[in-house]
Amino acid sequence: MELRDKVVIITGGGTGVGRATALKLAAAGSKVVINYSRSEKEATDVVNEITQQGGVAFAYRANVAIENEVINMISQTATTFGKIDGLVNNASITAQIAMDDLDAVTDKVWDALLSVNVKGMFHCVKAVVPYMKKRQSGVIINLGSVAGMTGIGSSIPYAATKSAIHTMTKSLAIALAPYIRVNSISPGAVDTRWWSGNEEKMYQLTGNLPLKRISTPDDIAEAILFQLTQESVTGQVFTIDNGQTL
Repeated sequence: MELRDKVVIITGGGTGVGRATALKLAAAGSKVVINYSRSEKEATDVVNEITQQGGVAFAYRANVAIENEVINMISQTATTFGKIDGLVNNASITAQIAMDDLDAVTDKVWDALLSVNVKGMFHCVKAVVPYMKKRQSGVIINLGSVAGMTGIGSSIPYAATKSAIHTMTKSLAIALAPYIRVNSISPGAVDTRWWSGNEEKMYQLTGNLPLKRISTPDDIAEAILFQLTQESVTGQVFTIDNGQTL
């Protein structure tokens, strides 16, 4: 789809990949809804930056793990703009737990990650689909991770939730065809605030990657924009990892 005058919702849009995606979409002429749960200042800053440059954006607080909050966000977006063209499911949480520390993987940890990373993504899809079906047009992009492909990540539950996202992407692509396309981005290491306090580990990883660099949020945002615009692409998981999975 063409990005000018399109309406796109980005969950977790105030920081990192979400922020970079919002800025690129706005620069291309899209109207952007910046969803946040806790990062109100960051989301507001993104909206201000977009509007100062002549773009259209607003921030909306909703915890994607709570279905009613998601429904209200989607409804208000449709009321404000009259349509919803795209959804970028970027909101995600993690847990820093050693892979062999099974005792630390409690039900509380599982419930937290599943409620945001998996159920939260589905809440957003379920709420936005009626608006897209009505216009027989729409694109949904889900943010997974190479952890969902390799099983290696910040924790076992995190990797499991990201694998679920990849599988759900393919299932949804079949269920929502032919009018709604669904794809996933599977980033490797990305230079975001998640690396705060682990810079030495990041530098070590960089040296081991075939391309000798880790991705920036802009790298992932460009892949998201590609998937939004390519009409023949659906049910695909695009890996953006500088060769990390090799």
